[in-house]
Amino acid sequence: MSELQAALSSIYEDVNPSVVSIQVTQKVSMQMQMPFYGLTPQTEEQYQQGAGSGFVWDKQGHIVTNYHVIEEADKVRVLFSDGTNVLADVVGTDPDSDLAVLKVDIPAEQLHPVTMADSEQVRVGQLAVAIGNPFGLENTMTVGFVSAVGRSMPAQATSMSSARYTIPDVIQTDAPINPGNSGGVLVNEKGEVVGVPSAIISPVQASAGIGFAIPSAIVQKVVPALIAEGTYTHAWLGISGTTLIPDIAQSMGLDEDQRGALVITVQEDGPAGTAGLRGSDGEITVDGQTLPTGGDVVIALAGNTVNTFEDLVANLARFSAGERVTLTVIRDGAIREIDVTLGKRPQSTAIVPATPQQQDEPSTPQGTAWLGIMAMSMNAQLAKAMDLPADQRGVLVGQVQSGSPADKAGLRGSDESVTVDGQEFAVGGDVIIAWNGESLVSMPELQARVRNSQPGDEVTLTILRNGRQQELVVTLEARP
Repeated sequence: MSELQAALSSIYEDVNPSVVSIQVTQKVSMQMQMPFYGLTPQTEEQYQQGAGSGFVWDKQGHIVTNYHVIEEADKVRVLFSDGTNVLADVVGTDPDSDLAVLKVDIPAEQLHPVTMADSEQVRVGQLAVAIGNPFGLENTMTVGFVSAVGRSMPAQATSMSSARYTIPDVIQTDAPINPGNSGGVLVNEKGEVVGVPSAIISPVQASAGIGFAIPSAIVQKVVPALIAEGTYTHAWLGISGTTLIPDIAQSMGLDEDQRGALVITVQEDGPAGTAGLRGSDGEITVDGQTLPTGGDVVIALAGNTVNTFEDLVANLARFSAGERVTLTVIRDGAIREIDVTLGKRPQSTAIVPATPQQQDEPSTPQGTAWLGIMAMSMNAQLAKAMDLPADQRGVLVGQVQSGSPADKAGLRGSDESVTVDGQEFAVGGDVIIAWNGESLVSMPELQARVRNSQPGDEVTLTILRNGRQQELVVTLEARP
């Protein structure tokens, strides 16, 4: 026990000077937030404060943290363990890996960069030490073990109508992680960073022994790009899929214990589509649930075994856009190899969490028309997931705000989800295809229609619901 205590004390003394507390301030308009949170109407600007953690990357003053810690912040301050408190600039962000880089201007001798470890060498049962700023309590250390490796998690908590990218190879730990630990460090017995604490599972929004850290392998790949370019370009395959299960395998004439990632849809003009990958062309019913069947089954990517769809996403993350990789697939019972040149992940496919500027119409002064939905443009993959023609266009309703004009008219939001290239999309809601009889093909068109309307206007929306066309009359209202 004495040796363990001495080792932990040594880790803290070595690592703590590298860990910082991050304080963020955001200017908000309560009026703009009302449509989502039901707040009392106010027009004056107010300020919100938040806190998180970060760590020193290099002697040039770069600080690494989670993207969600500094997202939309108007001011960011960094507090060091010696009491130094300075303003920081945001130099790069990547929401898809939930990482961000800040920069501070202080003498190099005051900066103590961390030492990074290879997260691919992390094993269950190894010591895990978290240091950060939980609940605003700076320089806090907690201790536990690595509970699992190879987990996946969404890059950010998102609303029902949004999509989220999956972060692969996430490390699970029982070292207590609480709000404020985000962006700090998870280190091994040598004091080397194996991951960046980012999320927890807990019914009480505090540590329940299940915490997750972004692996150092991803951090070491993304951070240099954020410093150099301000952004990071993820590789893109252009498919949606799921993990092969015994029922689907048997329906395709495969052994029930065959493992792999079943391709459900292939974006025609994406890298996989160009290479000739095939999606599912049939369906089976299992326990009352309709499941896809008949597509290519990916069993390896660049020689790395793929047993699940999560394995495919994790392997893809190890490559960059423009690289050529070989997919080993099972097609019609035979194994074949398909070469694919990976593309750049399209920004248009990522629907980020709704903010006042991402509602059904742009943020405008009080009194303008209001519909009350969160939605996105249809695409071929979403259409196929909803059993609609691949060329179906329109606006897929993701969420309908309670009490809104859309709600009163009976518009319905999405209630199912589909995974596309590691993103999760909500599907199954009404698809708006016309406004007062005029065709509507995209979200920007809907935004323009709402923006050009007045409170009290009656609008006839033509929608597809469960594949059937019908009309709804909506009376627009003034924004609350």
